[in-house]
Amino acid sequence: MRWLQRAALATVLVGSGYALGAWQIGRPGELAAQDNQVSELSDETKKKIVGVQEALAAAAQALKDENRLVPATKSVNAYAILCGGLNVVDDLESGRGVDPETFAALYAGDANDELKEFLAFDPEGRLTYKSKVVRIYPISRLQKLQALRLVLTGVVAPTAKTDNQ
Repeated sequence: MRWLQRAALATVLVGSGYALGAWQIGRPGELAAQDNQVSELSDETKKKIVGVQEALAAAAQALKDENRLVPATKSVNAYAILCGGLNVVDDLESGRGVDPETFAALYAGDANDELKEFLAFDPEGRLTYKSKVVRIYPISRLQKLQALRLVLTGVVAPTAKTDNQ
């Protein structure tokens, strides 16, 4: 008799699960990409974004002129600029990792033309550069860069430790 009760309970549970799935009860709501995000921005905000882009491009050029910035992407890298410049190509070559903005841009297909031929995906879907998996900088380096960035952007006052990094 117990066996019959268990079989009936199992049948009810499986049937309930099937019915709930078929009727899509308890299903999360649809998520939509924010395609209309640009149109929702005010003209004032759009102007400010363009101004920031122009300022970043000017700062990037100044850092390149001082040999402090060697980007791996076509787009302006705000992270590298606000940290005072990075040699991302050298970091890629050495396998040390890259900054978060470069990491995202490389995955998005924004690599410099000189680097594109060396980028591929491994069987696990990870981006590789010359057969080495592209990674983000280690946490310790990100922390040092963040401290430097806060000083360079005037958020915190410089200390002897951040001056010598």
